[in-house]
This record gives sequence, C-alpha cells and structure tokens, in this order.
Amino acid sequence: MRGSDHDLAVIGGGINGCGIARDAQGRGLKVALIEKADLAGATSSASTKLIHGGLRYLEHLEFRLVREALREREVLLKLAPHIIWPLRFVLPHHQGLRPWPIIRLGLFLYDHLGGRDLLPGTRILDLSSDEAGRPLKTVYRRAFEYSDCWVQDARLVTLNALDAAQKGAVILTQTECMSARREGHGWSLLLQDRKSGEQSRISAKALVNAGGPWVADVLERVAGRRVPLRVRLVKGSHIVVPRLFDHDRSYIFQNTDQRVCFAIPYEEEFTLIGTTDVDFEGDLTRASISEAEIAYLLQAVNEYFRVPVTKEQIRWSYAGVRPLHDDGANKAQEATRDYELKLDEEQGGAPLLSVFGGKITTYRRLAEQVMDLLAPHFPSMGESWTKSAVLPGGDFAPEESGRRIAEIARSIPGLELKQAARLFRSYGTRCGLILEGVRRLEELGDDFGFGLSEREVDYLIGAEWAKSAEDILWRRTKLGLQFSPEQSARLEAYVAGRKGGNYRQTRYRSGVG
Repeated sequence: MRGSDHDLAVIGGGINGCGIARDAQGRGLKVALIEKADLAGATSSASTKLIHGGLRYLEHLEFRLVREALREREVLLKLAPHIIWPLRFVLPHHQGLRPWPIIRLGLFLYDHLGGRDLLPGTRILDLSSDEAGRPLKTVYRRAFEYSDCWVQDARLVTLNALDAAQKGAVILTQTECMSARREGHGWSLLLQDRKSGEQSRISAKALVNAGGPWVADVLERVAGRRVPLRVRLVKGSHIVVPRLFDHDRSYIFQNTDQRVCFAIPYEEEFTLIGTTDVDFEGDLTRASISEAEIAYLLQAVNEYFRVPVTKEQIRWSYAGVRPLHDDGANKAQEATRDYELKLDEEQGGAPLLSVFGGKITTYRRLAEQVMDLLAPHFPSMGESWTKSAVLPGGDFAPEESGRRIAEIARSIPGLELKQAARLFRSYGTRCGLILEGVRRLEELGDDFGFGLSEREVDYLIGAEWAKSAEDILWRRTKLGLQFSPEQSARLEAYVAGRKGGNYRQTRYRSGVG
C-alpha cells in the first residue's frame, strides 16, 4: 500500500462506509476503505436487525425519512434475498395509549407513503383466536399486523465490502488512520496496522469520513478539522432470551413513554428484545447495556406477555451508539434519525465529506447522495447503479430458497436441512465456494460446533476479512450464542494458526488488504 494513489479514501467500515466504497468503485473510481477494527465492528452490528420504514418516526413528522426508508425496503429485499426477508409485525392495541383510529391512520400512511409491491399490507387481528394472541395477556384483544423486513446486519456490511473488493477496491481492516492532511490537490493519509504497528501512506483525491460514532473524532483528531454541527451520541441496547413464542411473527409493543419495544424471533432458538434510546458519554469501545436499560426492556415486554421475562433468562446483550445530528430535541428518543452530509472544500481544497447519522435501511441511498456531492470532483465517473445490482450471493429469486436449501442438503449425505438452511441464509449462491468438491460430510473438515466447519472458517478468513473467533462467531455468524468457552478457544487457536502463515487456499481471496 505504500505510496498508492486512490481516487477516494473512506474511513469507517460500517454500513455507510462499505456502501459508499461499493458505489464509488462501481462507478469506476479507485477506492480504499480503512477500518481500524473489524467490518461492522460497532454500531452496524448492534442494530435491531430490521429493514424498516420506522413507523414511530411518523409521529415526529419525519415523512421524507420514512418515505425513503419504505422505498428502500423492497429495493434491498430484491438485492439480498438470502440475508433479508419479509417479517410481519403484530401491534397489540393498548387501551391507555395511542387511540385505535390514530394507529390505523399511521399504518395507512405506512402502507402507501413509499409504495409497496412485494410486501403484504396491514390487517386487523382478533387476538382471542389468532395464535399471535397466545403469549399475550388476555386484556389484549385486538391488534394490527403489518410488514417490514429482517436483515442480518453485519453480513449486509460484509457483502457491500465484498462487492467493492471484487470490483477492485482495497479493503483494509485492523488498520487505523493516524492522520489525514491536505497536500496539493489531494489527501495524504498515514495508516498503521494495529497488529504489527507497521505504518504506510496512501493518497487520495477525496476523503469520506464515515466513522459512525467516531465521526467527530476523525474530523478533529485525524483530519484536524472542526466539527460542522452538534453531534448527539445515543445508545440503543438489546437483550436476547430463549424463544418466547412459537410462531414466526414479531411483536411491536407501545410503551407508556411513547417509545416502542420489539420482540423478534432470533436465530431459531431465541427472542431479541429492544431497543432503548439513552444519551451516551464515555468510551465508545466499552458501550454496553446498563442495569436501568435491562429493567426498562423487561418492564416493557412484561406489560404484554403472560409469562414474565426475567433477568435470569438473558443469554446475551449488546449496545450500539448512533451519531445523530443534535437538533435540540429534549429526549434522545426524539432526536432526528435522518442523516446529514457535510462537504468541506475549504478554499478550493480537496473534498472531505462527513456522514452524520443514517439508518441501515437507507444506507444505499445515502451512498448515492454522497456520490452526487462528490460528482463535480470526478466528472468522468459512472452513473448510479446500485438500485438493481444484487449483492454477492443474492442472484436468485426469493421463492427458490426452499428448493436450493433442499438441494444443498441432498448433495452432501448427512448434512442436516437446518445446517443447509443456515449456510444458504448466510451466503446464498456463494455456498458453492464453501461446498465446492464436497461429496461427504467429513470433507468439510473439523466441526468446531453447531455445524461451523473448517471449510466455512477458511472461507471467512480468505474472503470475508475474518481475523479472530469473535469476528466469526458474533459478526459473520451469530453462533457465539451457542458456543461454549472451550469451543470458542479451539476456534481461536485455529484462526490464529491460519493467520500465522499456513493458510494457502487462494481461491477465496477477494481484495483482502
């Protein structure tokens, strides 16, 4: 990388950074993405795992944001049907909160504001007869049911990076940008490998700061620039408990503080509960759920479920910090979720564009708008292209999923249908890279636990920038929920051995820096 020249350098390997890198590389620019830890290592893997319009944002009159997000739901569903799929949400009516006609009006707008071709519309449920009413207290007699989508958030980030790399982008993980300075008509970036400590320099004609919650730090400490707007850091936390209900729908519960809380089927055997909205101060690398947030989430769901959920049931918790534009709202929950793009071209200097806020659902549109702002600096770059270009592994029709999963299971005697489904839901048609030439189960190599094979681990190291057991268990997959400490340690030893120099399966390589 020493002395390399690029058109665009992107700092930050979350969903916005990877989406921008993919869009720019696909338009013919030469892109380098710099991530100081792992892809989706912070906020982008700490979401509620939804591709949604944001029903509650209608109350804050954020119609532009909701319309854009609703339109993007079905765009993304077509681009990545292996990791995004439709999900129905049950909204029980709470007599003491929002009136029934108000909710009906909000859902009418939700169904029609952004257009809807693939997802079914809202319907009314009788909870006394519908199975969705069984886990709920009998006081809840009716509900609305509407559509949004589920997403494997960290995998969405990785697939954007993978597509960028396949088109020629350089993806540098575990690499920190120590400084970025304007020199001549471009930027000079000093990079440091966080493992070896080795430093190198790259240059770029334009710089994008997609640092997520570190966006202000990148501006001030790395680039030596002032922050152009007030940033409000808001933490959202979640808990995961053993599965609370048998059906495959999700719940959205109204809380007395006018927020909502989700209870979502998660990784087959669990229920995901979230989220909170609290202002955050402190070390971003140590963001975690507080006792008060745990109590809040338990109280929220226990208002609705017949059988109380207890603290002792919590199997995992996580927290992510969002960098929102501080619009002066009194409460964190009321701060705008819309994004702001700020372009710094001081005195005709090389452009620096910083991203504030943003949602996973709208990342693709955000990237398009970033490229629109940078277009005057790259007059020969290509047109927008990402709206119809599937992400890696997504080149199949959603209705084919069942058949393809069954074919994978049949092709390897002894491979369970559940394991075949997990592989296809993670990698789509790229399963072929992992299963190539495999005719017997033992040819997948050692099983580290719960079907995570040596072949799959090799693929994740070689093609998806996985450099630790944590990367594999908590971001590329969610098998960390199942693994014992002993299994995790064995996997870590294997990954360390591969990184130590005996990894030679180059067929997986895809732009790893």
